Amino acid sequence: MIQHISKNALALALVAIVCVLVLGSLDLLTKPKIAEQRLLSQLAILQEVLPDATDSRALLADCTQVDAPEQLGRSGQKVYRWRQDNALLAYLLETTAPDGYSGNIDLLVAVSPNGTVLGSRVVSHQETPGLGDKIERRRSDWITLFSGKSATPADATRWAVSKDGGEFDQFTGATITPRAVVNAIYRAALYVQTHPELALLPANCEITP
Repeated sequence: MIQHISKNALALALVAIVCVLVLGSLDLLTKPKIAEQRLLSQLAILQEVLPDATDSRALLADCTQVDAPEQLGRSGQKVYRWRQDNALLAYLLETTAPDGYSGNIDLLVAVSPNGTVLGSRVVSHQETPGLGDKIERRRSDWITLFSGKSATPADATRWAVSKDGGEFDQFTGATITPRAVVNAIYRAALYVQTHPELALLPANCEITP
């Protein structure tokens, strides 16, 4: 009886070892592919926000992480720098609106050094379908309305939804979501203006996630 149990235990152990080896091999094979797909996704978003930056891989390489949760919504946000001929033309910032209707709204915002918003896109959110999801470019062009807008302290009153006396439309039946996005983009633009040292910080982001 004991010998029979020992054989069964040995067989189960061998099966477990084989399963671990197979799973480990699959992980090694798929991890590079997953990393590549994430990289391509990053490149596509960067190119969409700042289409003039033709070398998106250079943007990924010239990236620094900052801890500014009050201005950018959370710590460890990435700031990409777009340079041409050694001239700094724009920053692309990861920023988060923590006060969306259904939680965090993650964005990517392109800002010129003088505080002009060049482009913005929502990267991820959990807002209500048919209402709050109009912040997505594929749902409406609302997110494109920020392009070309200056965002200095003097512009603060304009950076609000129309219900709050600002110049940006809210959505019918949904004010919280666009209000959160407007505020997040404005804070990101102000962060650029008040932190000129961003241009000099060392690149310390991983190119592949």
